[in-house]
Amino acid sequence: MRIIKNIWSYKGRVWVPALLLIGWELFSRSGYIPPALLPAPSRVLMSWADWLFAIDEFTQDNAGHWYIDALSSSTRVFTGYFIATVLAIGLGVGIGWSRLFEKTIEPTLQILRPIPPVSWIPLAIIWFGIANKPAIFLVFLGAFFPILMNTIHGVKTVSRDLLRAASMAGATESQLLRFVVLPAAMPSIFAGLRIGVGSAWMLTVTAEMVAVKSGLGYVLWDSYYFLRYDMVIASMFSIGLLGFLSDFAVKAISNKLLRWQQAGTLQGVAS
Repeated sequence: MRIIKNIWSYKGRVWVPALLLIGWELFSRSGYIPPALLPAPSRVLMSWADWLFAIDEFTQDNAGHWYIDALSSSTRVFTGYFIATVLAIGLGVGIGWSRLFEKTIEPTLQILRPIPPVSWIPLAIIWFGIANKPAIFLVFLGAFFPILMNTIHGVKTVSRDLLRAASMAGATESQLLRFVVLPAAMPSIFAGLRIGVGSAWMLTVTAEMVAVKSGLGYVLWDSYYFLRYDMVIASMFSIGLLGFLSDFAVKAISNKLLRWQQAGTLQGVAS
C-alpha cells in the first residue's frame, strides 16, 4: 500500500505539466497561431537537444554550447548570491540585535530597498563596463534584500524566554548570538535564501540581455532578434530548470541543518 501511495503521489506531481504540454502541442499544431510564433513542445525539445548535444546543428552557432551558457549564467548567479548572503546575514543579525545598529543602518537600506534592481543597469554598466561585474552586481541587489529582511525578522522574533534562560545560565552576548539567536533565526534566514536564489536567477537573465555577451539570458535575447522563438522558450525552460535545482539545493541544506525543527514539529503533532 505504501508503494502504491508513493507512486500515486509521484504521478500527482507530473500530470498537470503533462496535460499542459499536450494542450500546448495540440494548440500549436491546430493552425490558429503560426508555428514560428508559438513553437510546439516537440520543436522546442529538438532545439534544446541540439543546443545540448549538437545533434544536427539545427541551432547553428548555439549547437552544443548549452553547458557553456549554463556555466556562464550559474557563475554569475552564485557569485552575486554568495556575496549577498554573507553581507545580508551579517547586516541582518546586526540590525535585528542592536538598536544602535538598527537606527544607524536600517533607514538607508529601507530607502534603497524599493528601488527596482533593473533601474541600476545604467549605473552598473557605467561603473563596471560590459562584462561579468555588472551582472554580478545586479544579482547581488536582487538577492540581498530578501535575505536581509528575513534575517532581521528571524532575529527580532527570537523567543525572549530563550534569551532570559540563556542569560540566567551565564551566557555572554556573543554566546547568545551564536548558540541562541542564530539557531532560532535559521528558519527565517533560509526562507530568505530561497527567495533570494530565485531573484538571483531573474536578475542574471536581465543583466545578460544588456550587459554581457554570453549566458542563457543572452541566448534568449539574441534568439528573439533572429525570430528563433523555439530557442527563446528553450532558454526560458533552461533558466527555470536551473532555478529549480538551485532552490532544491538550498531546501536540502535547510532540511539537513534544521532537523531539530522538524523533530520538534513532529513531537508537537504526536502530543
